[in-house]
Amino acid sequence: MANIPYTVTQLAGKISSLIRANLSAVCVEGEISGFKVYSTGNAYFILKDETAQLTAVWFSFRAHQPNLTFEVADGMKVRITGRVDFYGGRGQCQLIVNKLEPAGQGDLMRRFLELKQRLEEEGLFRPERKRALPFLPQRIAVVTSPTGAVIRDILNVLDRRFPNVQVRLAPVKVQGEDAARQIAHAIEVVNRLYGAGSEWPADLLIVGRGGGSMEDLWPFNEEVVARAVAGSIIPVISAVGHETDFTLCDFAADKRAPTPSAAAELAVPLKSDLERGVMRAGQALRSALEQRMQTLAARVAAVKAAPLFSQPASAVERQRQRLDGLEQRLAHAVSERCLRERERLARVGHAWGVIRERCVAKIRNRLETADRAMAGAAGLMLERRKARLEGAARQLALVNPLAVLDRGYSLTRTADGRLVRSVESVAPGTRIVTQVRDGTFEADVKEVKRDGGKAE
Repeated sequence: MANIPYTVTQLAGKISSLIRANLSAVCVEGEISGFKVYSTGNAYFILKDETAQLTAVWFSFRAHQPNLTFEVADGMKVRITGRVDFYGGRGQCQLIVNKLEPAGQGDLMRRFLELKQRLEEEGLFRPERKRALPFLPQRIAVVTSPTGAVIRDILNVLDRRFPNVQVRLAPVKVQGEDAARQIAHAIEVVNRLYGAGSEWPADLLIVGRGGGSMEDLWPFNEEVVARAVAGSIIPVISAVGHETDFTLCDFAADKRAPTPSAAAELAVPLKSDLERGVMRAGQALRSALEQRMQTLAARVAAVKAAPLFSQPASAVERQRQRLDGLEQRLAHAVSERCLRERERLARVGHAWGVIRERCVAKIRNRLETADRAMAGAAGLMLERRKARLEGAARQLALVNPLAVLDRGYSLTRTADGRLVRSVESVAPGTRIVTQVRDGTFEADVKEVKRDGGKAE
């Protein structure tokens, strides 16, 4: 059977079976690199240490992401529980992730994220708080360890790029116990001693250290350091760790540099570039001045050659002739203008007379029309008032109590003038006055009878 060759697929399957049988459950620690989430929701990255690396796959990462209490990022040291598989399509082993957690720094990572969120909500990391770095600082203060490679790297880069810059070191511990307090205190001291108005006013402050584990960099994640950096009057560049390392000091600073050397490069421009720029500007200025001088010289030469300077008397005579011509034209123009104005006034007077006559005739017609209308309206009103008065007289006659006397009725009153409406108002012997149509007569009541025939 050894002489029967495998197909590539068969051999890949056998390798996969052997690996699954022996490495179905593994736990491995390493550093994440090249972390990327694809549209499928799967995450791919490299898990590495100092001498080796493995391709890792976290299927359905997006489904697990909401349950994570930390942010997965490059440079993070993690502990992975999963299995090893052989992917024949690429001919490589890969680590299948079932569970991922920070390795040896889970508590630190949680503290980091909690503090970061609280300071973000407070507004300590707002972009509008950050200031622009000075273009060419003359004095730079550095807060870092006096014995590490950081200060040497910064000084070397500054000396190479712009050797005229002055540097002062504020030495601190950058790792271990009490380091955070020293860093924050040094930042405050630099602002107090080297602030504006001091004998050595610093234009820029660099806070940094070299790379290390999260535990090593932890002093730069302390709240006291973040607040000291955010409260610095002097603009701050944070240069902590390597490019993949992020600390709260970076978020609070005005500018983050991936490394201390990069911070020095951000701090000052290349002196040679500035010198070349100054030389180019000087050459352009000289060229512009020479061109301007040539233009002005040509204009002066043209002015000198003009007839006004070569033959001034002739120029004066020409101007006198021109003045005489203008005087004649002005007199003629005035005469013509007066004639036109007189003609225009005559036309206006005639037009005004015509308009006046028309207006008077129109007003006279309107008055006559109004007079006729008023007379007609007055007559109509009188007729209406007369008709209303006659109607009122007829109505008044209808309600006149004396009008009934013409029909044979009479009015009876007592001697004192009270109207007799009922037999109750009189008694036998009462003097009464009766009014008929053409007069009155008096009588004495002899007998009073009520309805029903009863007499008194």
